[in-house]
Amino acid sequence: MEAAIFGASCRLSRAGTVVVRSPPERSHRQLSAQMTVAVARSESGGGGNRLFVFGTGFVGRFVSDRFISQGWHVSGTCTSAPMKTELEKIGMEAFVFDAVSDQLRSLHTLQRATHLLVSIPPIVGIGDPLLCLHGELQAAIGDGNLQWLGYLSSTSVYGDCGGAWVDEDYPPDPETESAKSRLAAEKGWLDLGHELGVTVNVFRLGGIYGPGRSALDTIIKGQSLSEAQKKRESRLFTARVHVADVYQAIKASMEILSSGRIYNVVDDDPAPRQEVFAFAQSLLEERWAGTVCKLDNNDMKPHKSPSGCEKRVSNARLKKELGVSLLYPVYRLGLRNILESWDSVPKEP
Repeated sequence: MEAAIFGASCRLSRAGTVVVRSPPERSHRQLSAQMTVAVARSESGGGGNRLFVFGTGFVGRFVSDRFISQGWHVSGTCTSAPMKTELEKIGMEAFVFDAVSDQLRSLHTLQRATHLLVSIPPIVGIGDPLLCLHGELQAAIGDGNLQWLGYLSSTSVYGDCGGAWVDEDYPPDPETESAKSRLAAEKGWLDLGHELGVTVNVFRLGGIYGPGRSALDTIIKGQSLSEAQKKRESRLFTARVHVADVYQAIKASMEILSSGRIYNVVDDDPAPRQEVFAFAQSLLEERWAGTVCKLDNNDMKPHKSPSGCEKRVSNARLKKELGVSLLYPVYRLGLRNILESWDSVPKEP
């Protein structure tokens, strides 16, 4: 099976992996023009920075809030009216948008965006819903305003590497349909960038945690782990990253002119999930002994069948090329920071 994704030829091999022929490199003329525009805007004071975020979930909202605090105009999409109201409270211009059924012309701020962050995941059987809107995308962002494009992907594209350390040059071998869709979407956005002469950075994120979304929150809320989470409990290694460090990676890539790269955005410690939850439990017991429920012992038992997908993901390129110094290089620091922000045991809304 073969399909064209914005000029990148993709096919499904007999082994079930996605094979993508990379698009041609951008011309020197395109890169030169882009750098000239970026430098001119930088010298003008940067007051014209306008970020558009497709998909303001956990990461999208966090990133938007940080850029708004720096004086950027930020707009983006969400999936419900209540969420639109919440985003407007932080100063964001939000649109309720369904990437499968709605049209881009309803997003009137998209055309004026200087920076575009894509945080909408692909859909199995459909692919990336935004990339399906090829003509509309070109019309909306192809007028020369756009300087930077970032796509949030996942370390799941590497598949099972037998516990080896993997960097961005390691050949992806996704196992699940969702991971295969991720890899195809990466190539599609990189291809679109080549077409438009816009820098595209792909961020392969580990499991994301942060305030309101962590092992601490799971325990406090008394939530049972899902079957998928229980299956991941059997892994020896798990890539993760604090949402604040995802923001750091995005911001750093905007400040460094480059031809576009893929970056693993993970912390330094691919510790197993069981270890993380045990540490979170110990933190809670240390601070509020006897007042916090414990995670069900059945939740802490490894799944009967191994989950595979064993790998240790390297963040060396992130540090070397973007100069990122992680705020939370290990999960212990991240969880302690979250706990210290709580004055009392959080209650469910």
